[in-house]
Amino acid sequence: MSFLYPSFLFGLLAVSVPVAIHLFNFRRTRRVFFTNVALLKTVQTETKSFRRLKHYLILLFRSLFVICLVLAFAQPFLPSKSKLGLSRKGLTSLYLDNSYSMQNELNEKRYLDIATSKLDQLLGLFRNATSLQLVTNDFSSQEQTVGTADALRDRVTTVRFAHTPRTLPDVYRRQLNLLASHNPTGPNQLFWFSDFQKSTTGDLSRLKIDTTNRLFLVPLETQPTKNVFVDSVWLSTPFIRELQNNTLNVRVRNSGDESVRNLPIKLFIDQTQVSTASVTLPGKGAATATLNFNVTQKGFRRGRITFEDYPITFDNEYYFVIQASPSIRVLHLFDQKSEANYVENVYGNDSLFVRRSFNAQNVDVGQLKTADLVVLEGVNQVNGTLRSELERFVRQGGSLVIIPPTTPDAATWSPFFAGLGVGGLQTQASPLPPQQPLSAPNRQNPFFRDIFEQTNQQGIENLPNAVPVWQWRVVGERLLTLRNGTPYLTQSRTGGSTAGQVYIFASPLNVEYGNVAQHALFVPIMYKIAAQSVRPQRTAYSFDDNTIEVPVSNASPNAVYKLVRDKLEIIPVQRVNGQQLLMELPKSNQLNDGQQLASGYYELQLNGKTEKLLAFNHGNRESQMEFYKPDELRRIFANQPNVEIFDSIQDDDFVEELRQQNLGTNLWKYFVIAALMFLLAEVAVIRFMKG
Repeated sequence: MSFLYPSFLFGLLAVSVPVAIHLFNFRRTRRVFFTNVALLKTVQTETKSFRRLKHYLILLFRSLFVICLVLAFAQPFLPSKSKLGLSRKGLTSLYLDNSYSMQNELNEKRYLDIATSKLDQLLGLFRNATSLQLVTNDFSSQEQTVGTADALRDRVTTVRFAHTPRTLPDVYRRQLNLLASHNPTGPNQLFWFSDFQKSTTGDLSRLKIDTTNRLFLVPLETQPTKNVFVDSVWLSTPFIRELQNNTLNVRVRNSGDESVRNLPIKLFIDQTQVSTASVTLPGKGAATATLNFNVTQKGFRRGRITFEDYPITFDNEYYFVIQASPSIRVLHLFDQKSEANYVENVYGNDSLFVRRSFNAQNVDVGQLKTADLVVLEGVNQVNGTLRSELERFVRQGGSLVIIPPTTPDAATWSPFFAGLGVGGLQTQASPLPPQQPLSAPNRQNPFFRDIFEQTNQQGIENLPNAVPVWQWRVVGERLLTLRNGTPYLTQSRTGGSTAGQVYIFASPLNVEYGNVAQHALFVPIMYKIAAQSVRPQRTAYSFDDNTIEVPVSNASPNAVYKLVRDKLEIIPVQRVNGQQLLMELPKSNQLNDGQQLASGYYELQLNGKTEKLLAFNHGNRESQMEFYKPDELRRIFANQPNVEIFDSIQDDDFVEELRQQNLGTNLWKYFVIAALMFLLAEVAVIRFMKG
């Protein structure tokens, strides 16, 4: 038997008080005279023996009462079977996983509800403790304080699912911060109630628990189940046009082991269901649904993908935003224009394009900041500020079309080509070679995917002719070539994935240099170049992204943007980099009380005006239905004896088993009962033993 508070054993010295009272009776005796003492002697003999026995019993019961009372205060207990054990004196930190994966169910009870009920039972073991901490994925400020078991019970009832998943190393560091400020030398104990989802727990193999602390892992008995979530959403075309058929591709994935057959996928645009499709998903498999739709108005449209999948429901909806009919801004710079003004006619006859034409020698280079596509036609030389701004324009994602002048100067153009990542420029000397026919385009090239639907078969067979005035070393795609293999139109990207496209024609558009501009291929090719110049729409963002980039126009470096949804207003940490707004999404602990980030649509506002509409969804990590089993956790922490893993949280006697194995058997209550019994025995002796 051991004692939790052995210092109370000094109280056993109080037993000397009733002993002293018994041994030293300070009452004075009085002599009484009787006429006949025969009978008195007999009575006196019997009374003296009886009273001696009575006094001894009172002394015994009083001494035992004091002893049991002192032992009860010392809190005796039988040591636990486990060498790890628990400390009743140290700080106890309890982590309750309230991530969205805890929506999973077992026997029609959610994991979070099961963990909450067991945690409530565990608090019964520490009902007298005052150094208890509750940690959740919220990482709120109130979790940095300690409290009583009753205070924690009140908080447990208010725990809700958190949108920010936390790795277990992050949780441990959070708990260590509290331990360092309250009880740095230990011993302390930590409890983790979690489903131990593999995609969110982090690298447990590198997690080292301080030997002064004791860690108890309480995993949920996870069962194989299905869970369908949206992996990605993308448009088949770079932009959406109203009153035309558009295609949205939705890739859904099943992270569980059970297959899902004929799952209906519904598409809503502005709260109206516009399309549906069904998919069949094997266990750990994926499928792509194609949904056709059209929109009747320009501007931002609210899209939503929805399906029914239980028991995990937080990822059954996916929000996105599309912009219908965005204007494509074309900047046409020229020195020598073709006689028929082909470029101006192509981009001037459709409301989709906003075209502006300037002489290259008199243009304000600030115009490039608001352009999507720049067409250089017949420009004799590109140098100075125009050259540097064009290179920056391409690096920042703009598209550039270069149509050569009739007599290009290689010495002037070579440095500019080199700045765009294109080398080996050579010009054709006079006289120019005769016109040559172009080879048939490669139909498998994604660039021509929509073009052949817009051109007739005859136009494709009667290919145009051209006379190249320069040649270059191709570093990208050969879109059109002459039959002798000389490139006529190439597409290249340099400077990384964020850089724009550079399209180079081999000859001017004048009739004497070929009939490409008069051919049926020319207009759809120029349309496709313009379409690809539009920055791909980012349809949605994830709360898991630490930093997001949003394209903005004419933003001031000192501008302050807000994210607004209903009554929620958030001013994230932000900065403007060129035409990009970089924002850091706040975590749960960075929000004010009562604020919560939920999936849906958020307005990006500047000075009270809505600049853009953004859609946010929860990340896919929580949707992965793979969890650590107790045996796997034991192998991970095999070399750390201060870590104990339980097999089952669902057992009715879970807390009792924890108490017996790690806290031992408490005996103080039995000593309290014994003290009361001895006190009652003393009262009974005094009351009923009369001699």
